[in-house]
Amino acid sequence: MGALMEFKTDDGAQVVVEVERHASGAKLVRRGDNSVSEAARTFDSALEGIRAAAESALHVFRDGRLKPDAVELEFGVKLTAEAGAVIAKTAVEGHLLVKLSWSPGPAGPPTTAPDPGATAAQ
Repeated sequence: MGALMEFKTDDGAQVVVEVERHASGAKLVRRGDNSVSEAARTFDSALEGIRAAAESALHVFRDGRLKPDAVELEFGVKLTAEAGAVIAKTAVEGHLLVKLSWSPGPAGPPTTAPDPGATAAQ
């Protein structure tokens, strides 16, 4: 098991995550077999870069030529004391998976357009 890092949310809640090692600059808050270091930044601020990456990816896939009906992004996220949240580098640690989907469209346009001035026969 790696080291434990404690992040606080902007609301003050505690989130403990496993990291590879305790980083310099982090404050050790508990010692022993399960020592915990406190991250210098909040959990919310650590995830800011991932949110920006998701917004950018959505912009690319929604505003391009493909025009999917749905975009699904799956990020493998790794938390570090130094960099906050980063997109993981390997499939074992995580990944970035993009799924685009399209709904089947109508069978095609009607063969004749109705006359806007015509009234329906009764």
